[in-house]
Amino acid sequence: MSKNSVTLHRVLKAAPEKVFKAFTEARFMAAWFPPYGYTCTIEQMEAVTGGSYRMTFHNFTTGGSQSFSGKYLEVKPAELIRLTDSFDDPNLPGEMTTSIKMEKLSVGTNLTILQEGIPEAIPAEMCYLGWQECLDKLARLVEPEITEG
Repeated sequence: MSKNSVTLHRVLKAAPEKVFKAFTEARFMAAWFPPYGYTCTIEQMEAVTGGSYRMTFHNFTTGGSQSFSGKYLEVKPAELIRLTDSFDDPNLPGEMTTSIKMEKLSVGTNLTILQEGIPEAIPAEMCYLGWQECLDKLARLVEPEITEG
């Protein structure tokens, strides 16, 4: 972890196709992507190369919100998602780039995430902790094998 980037790794007991679906379908991403204490509204999401998205995190405790948007630089189903993130808040300037790699394993998916260009106002370790919470929620979504409904 450097001053403005974080790298995360997790092995998930789910196929890459299932993990990819959680990252690219708005109703599923809204369920796991915000850290604990937040909810998420995804206003727009076109998860294809050249597509874009816009979403808002809502702070349950304070009632405040933070909106951000970006573009999908590269999308390879069940393998790779590269995207940009820019906050609406002028106090959080710049553009982040996030790379999400999914590699098929005998037990599921090797997931590696690199987020670069984190604004100086956000401590990288805070971002890292937020991602850990999100990945815990992601695992709880994609790992169960529920066959009904």
